[in-house]
Amino acid sequence: MVDKRMRRRTPVRLKQIRGVAEDLGSWIGHPIELAGFLEQAHFQETDLILVDRVPLAMRIEVGGEMAWYPTLKGISEWQVEKSWVAVDDGAIPFLKNGADCMGAGIHIADPTLGEGDFVWIRDQDTGGPLATGIALVDGNEMMSMTKGKAISTIHWLGDDLWSLEV
Repeated sequence: MVDKRMRRRTPVRLKQIRGVAEDLGSWIGHPIELAGFLEQAHFQETDLILVDRVPLAMRIEVGGEMAWYPTLKGISEWQVEKSWVAVDDGAIPFLKNGADCMGAGIHIADPTLGEGDFVWIRDQDTGGPLATGIALVDGNEMMSMTKGKAISTIHWLGDDLWSLEV
């Protein structure tokens, strides 16, 4: 059974996590605001940064290295416009249940995406974030796929991290 409690929840000052903010800002492509009540916590094997009790960043392994990336709430908050793919309406119910993203459902992909990169999945109609994951193929190949997995999903709308109440 998975422990769904947040552990090691500690208030932090901005200067203590300035490096995290700089790493996130460089990945996103613009400086980010980390203003408000800041906390660092651990939830289900993942380190988190909370801003005003909302998990906006998570530390995950991508390409063999641990790095900080935005959660779905962080993607919305910081208006991330890189490393995304857009899926059709047929893929959305599966993604909301935590399924990996199949290549056939992807209509548009960031061509700069490489295999093993962190990627977020958005609704092609609304642009809203649906899930995050790791690309199994590059962006150009995703757009031409007719079968098979394109993205291994790590965090999705409705999962324990999304539903986390702190």
